[in-house]
Amino acid sequence: MRVEAPSMRPAGVVLEESERSQWNFTPFVGVGPLRFGMDHDEVVAALGVDHASVSVPGRWATFHLPTSRGAALTAYYADGRRLHGIAVDALHGPQVTMDGLQLVGQVPSKLAVLFVDYVVSQGLREDVTWSQEGDPGADELGLVLRAQRAGDILLTRPVFVAREWANRASDNWEGPIPQEEWRVHA
Repeated sequence: MRVEAPSMRPAGVVLEESERSQWNFTPFVGVGPLRFGMDHDEVVAALGVDHASVSVPGRWATFHLPTSRGAALTAYYADGRRLHGIAVDALHGPQVTMDGLQLVGQVPSKLAVLFVDYVVSQGLREDVTWSQEGDPGADELGLVLRAQRAGDILLTRPVFVAREWANRASDNWEGPIPQEEWRVHA
């Protein structure tokens, strides 16, 4: 039996937990090495990637990280090309943890229960917001737990936002998250 190195995996394969970088999320501050308010060059430098691994089609950019095989995250910019949103790919992105709760690549229905319990335990508003697609979020955290296809299953693709985008972040019609993000399903 031949075992492939992580860098040789096809783009559709979900990374194992041991293959993912481990990042933390601090609401309204940042995710892993990224801080809200960074400009694009600062984001590239913080991720330690070269410009060849970056796709920049306007207000957003996708990044391939050294441990990923495919787009590992998408950065969304606003207000003079400053970082306002970060979506972490369910298949290839780093594992992002918030107070021990793993947010990337999880079964959406199971994580939703844990997420609601977490929000309530933090003394935040007791009700979690829900997108029109059924994704839970909390404006008080600047977080929406989207679902993304991984073949025939769904896994979580969290979207983290700066305080300026937190109001109605789960609203995929009138909220601040760019429409490009709401069109990502696979």
